[in-house]
Amino acid sequence: MTKRSLASASRSGGPGGASRVRRRALLGSVVLVVLVTLAGLTAYLTRDGRSQSNDAAAHASSAAPTTSPSTASSPGTHPKSLPAPPTTRDPVVFGKAAAAALWSYDTRAYSRRELVSALRGWLTPESKYADRASVDAIVPSPVLWKEMAANRQFATATVHEGHFPDAFTKALKADPGAITRTSVYAVTVSGKQSIAWKGSPAAGAESRFTTLAVQCRPNHPCALAGVMPSVAP
Repeated sequence: MTKRSLASASRSGGPGGASRVRRRALLGSVVLVVLVTLAGLTAYLTRDGRSQSNDAAAHASSAAPTTSPSTASSPGTHPKSLPAPPTTRDPVVFGKAAAAALWSYDTRAYSRRELVSALRGWLTPESKYADRASVDAIVPSPVLWKEMAANRQFATATVHEGHFPDAFTKALKADPGAITRTSVYAVTVSGKQSIAWKGSPAAGAESRFTTLAVQCRPNHPCALAGVMPSVAP
């Protein structure tokens, strides 16, 4: 198995179970408070949609964050720290930072446990809206992480742009007050991810896309609510 396939495999075998389904459904319902007029987006709540999203995310994030966009390392270098969320009230700015973290990792610099802890630090403290399972699923299993670490595998990310999905924007225009209760925004981010490992300082870059649920309460910094199971254009 190649190092790249190791990274991709980390997603496809993510944990399941009723608890995770309920949590993912809750996240979807939160965003759908704003997307209430768009029945087609209820596909976000289906099991098939979740499965496709996990596979895409696995390919898209390879493993898990390791560096924030401002400290992302270039191939061959080590990040100075684990990913820390930025202090911003702009959901798109936060979404782009979160995507960069989710698409980056460095098995040379920290343990899997440290990475999981750092990623959870991006989540909103409001447990009702925090889909921890969708973020935990980004991180490779302990066994896979060990194999990746043996090969000193790491990834860096470049974010191209972030925006509110068209459906989300239309729903906000139709009912501007709908978001007041949850303050959760859908943000779609595009970019590229580069993976490298021992003996291969640069293995090329691949396009990445993700839609995140970002909570931005008035007068509070934004926080991550979760990773949506499908990418919304």
